[in-house]
Amino acid sequence: MSAELKNERTLVLVKTDAVMRGLIGEIIGRFERAGLKIVAMKMVYPGKEHAAGHYSGSEEWLKGMGNKTLDSFSQNNLDVKAIMGTDDPLEIGKMVQQWNVDYLSSGPVVALVLEGIHAIAAVRRIIGFTIPARAEVGTIRGGLSIDSNTIANIEKRATKNLVHASGDKTEAEHEIQHWFESEKILNYKRCDAHVMF
Repeated sequence: MSAELKNERTLVLVKTDAVMRGLIGEIIGRFERAGLKIVAMKMVYPGKEHAAGHYSGSEEWLKGMGNKTLDSFSQNNLDVKAIMGTDDPLEIGKMVQQWNVDYLSSGPVVALVLEGIHAIAAVRRIIGFTIPARAEVGTIRGGLSIDSNTIANIEKRATKNLVHASGDKTEAEHEIQHWFESEKILNYKRCDAHVMF
């Protein structure tokens, strides 16, 4: 049981904006310094079909994306219906998903599988909140992101927030299988494992 908890896996994508800004090493270094182990990694230029397969597209996920957009518009006193053409979270979520697919397929990304204790939650904590302006100081997005989701929504494009990380165990399993063949995921011990555990 403890071995399973110690070896939880999650997927991280260092997105095109981070690659173009030369932040790959900075971002990966934060995960390694936190004790997470890289068990698979590659740089790829995903096509639209591969990028689309990354996102679950479930109604719940789409509504969640739409509600984040509605919240952002509300906080900035903007008329979402005038700008987006609808105030339906599901319809807005579909638009945001398409923008994300377009952006994810627009340039090179670094995909990696990280392993460690509570890897999914640990990575989410390290990267910070999805919306850069609401990400905590010291997180990757809070310290390195320079985009605004409100501006991105007005311009009808994805928010450039540097990284993606799986949100839960089901998402992690889907995303890892989507980006990596099982034989490409390595098993080894870090030399500091005895100190951490």
